[in-house]
Amino acid sequence: RAEGGKGGRQEARGLLPWCLAPPRRWPELWALCCPLDWIPPPFSFLPHVRLVSSVQAVLATGSGIIIIRSCSDVITDRHWLAREYVWFLIPYMVYDSYAMYLCEWYRTRDQNRGHSLATFRNFLCKNRLMITHHAVILFVLVPVAQRLRGDLGDFFVGCIFMAELSTPFVSLGRVLIQLKQQHTLLYKVNGILTLTTFLSCRILLFPFMYWSYGQQQGLSLLQVPSRIPFYCNVANGFLIAPQIYWFSLLCKKATRLFDSLPGKKDG
Repeated sequence: RAEGGKGGRQEARGLLPWCLAPPRRWPELWALCCPLDWIPPPFSFLPHVRLVSSVQAVLATGSGIIIIRSCSDVITDRHWLAREYVWFLIPYMVYDSYAMYLCEWYRTRDQNRGHSLATFRNFLCKNRLMITHHAVILFVLVPVAQRLRGDLGDFFVGCIFMAELSTPFVSLGRVLIQLKQQHTLLYKVNGILTLTTFLSCRILLFPFMYWSYGQQQGLSLLQVPSRIPFYCNVANGFLIAPQIYWFSLLCKKATRLFDSLPGKKDG
């Protein structure tokens, strides 16, 4: 019991700085507060990663709400968070990619594999869509948000930040799966919230942005795509495509979960 209490206090001391430090310090704090030699694989590692993702998601969503509410003109109105929060987002994306790799490495530790090129290739193969997603954010969306768009479109940057609203629910679901709590009411309610927030803030978000622009320009939703630059439609298409794919996976998972309930009861 004494050893368990000591371990719990050590984890608590490790988690506290995450809530107090800015996101750009998270990679450093991970190395300082969560040394790999005392984290037993694979469970103890996962909640730390999910906690950081959830905190970042709350900050991004809050920033998005503030930006959207402050921009009455969706094209020209400005808010400082639209640029400044991106500087917090960059180190988080690097951290999250590294954390995903470490999670994969922990899952394969029982195969006596160290940090090798084969492990890294296996990680890229299993997470290619998510890695591509992170790379696009870092190497395409960040330059667009910080330089290429000039002084226009802070409203739409805030909308993109709002896409993170579903992340805490996705993270909680992953942790509950790790705890084997799929049968609980909490898991089912969280699943419904995950689907709802993912649909509204990662898919319906794009029609909302088109609708907001149309309201200001006196256009209907269907007229907007033909009145904006073609590359804007292409960019939005590339952004929404993986979201639709991930949402379909969530729906399949939810269908399997609820379809299995009657069978269990009959058994």
